[in-house]
Amino acid sequence: MSAINVGQAVILGVVEGVTEFLPVSSTGHLKLTEGLMGIPVDDKSVVGFSAVIQVGAIAAVLLYFFKDIVRIVSAWFRGFTDREVRQHHDYKFAWWVIFATLPIVVVGLAAKPFIDGPLGSLWVVAGSLIVGSGAMWAADQMGRHKRGEDDTSFKDAMLVGSSQILALLFPGFSRSGATMSTALVLDLDRVAATRLSFFLGIPALTGAGLYELKDALGAGVGATPLVVGTVVSFVVAYASIAWLLKFVARHSFNAFVIYRIIVGVLLLGLLSTGVIG
Repeated sequence: MSAINVGQAVILGVVEGVTEFLPVSSTGHLKLTEGLMGIPVDDKSVVGFSAVIQVGAIAAVLLYFFKDIVRIVSAWFRGFTDREVRQHHDYKFAWWVIFATLPIVVVGLAAKPFIDGPLGSLWVVAGSLIVGSGAMWAADQMGRHKRGEDDTSFKDAMLVGSSQILALLFPGFSRSGATMSTALVLDLDRVAATRLSFFLGIPALTGAGLYELKDALGAGVGATPLVVGTVVSFVVAYASIAWLLKFVARHSFNAFVIYRIIVGVLLLGLLSTGVIG
């Protein structure tokens, strides 16, 4: 019997699509939802399922930013033979994304037993949601929001890319929250910080999904729930991306900070009272 049925896959796909790119922690929300539905959050196949359906959200990013991605990838390939192209920001940015992904890959492989084990606890998720809220609020207050996307540098990409490790080690901190907060501290404006977070998430999340696919299929989750969850997450994530970019252009991150604290405190209450384990 599959560890996750089709109905549960739909619900988890919606949760993944809504929360993957909002700075509220998709991992935290998935684990909370799984716990409320009685799904064992530390089951190997469930962990794999959560990683695989992220590919649907990544596909939404690829489609939403298709023209930008084609331009950047094209510049990267042309730069191998054209010295002039190698001076363009797009060519350099492509390399920055590659290099900025390496830290999370190294840490992810080295720390996988801890990530799938004790660090995957719902207690860790609750604490990370609350602590991450403080970090996000401080970053939004500290940042001067004066630099746009064209002003990003190799240093920016490496620091923002490396910050993804926080979300990897502490599910609930939020990959989007960590990357956006770091970008804000570096004085990028909110839209630039959000777009940079999207681009840096593409290789990391795609790699994680493909790496976990064998565990999801081989340890108890059928192909149908995987496909359903991935498709649902794609559709919902596309709408979420469009909404987020419009929202951050006019608002601070305070709404997300408050929401994260509420969810973190609620999760602590549910764990303390034994409603979920």
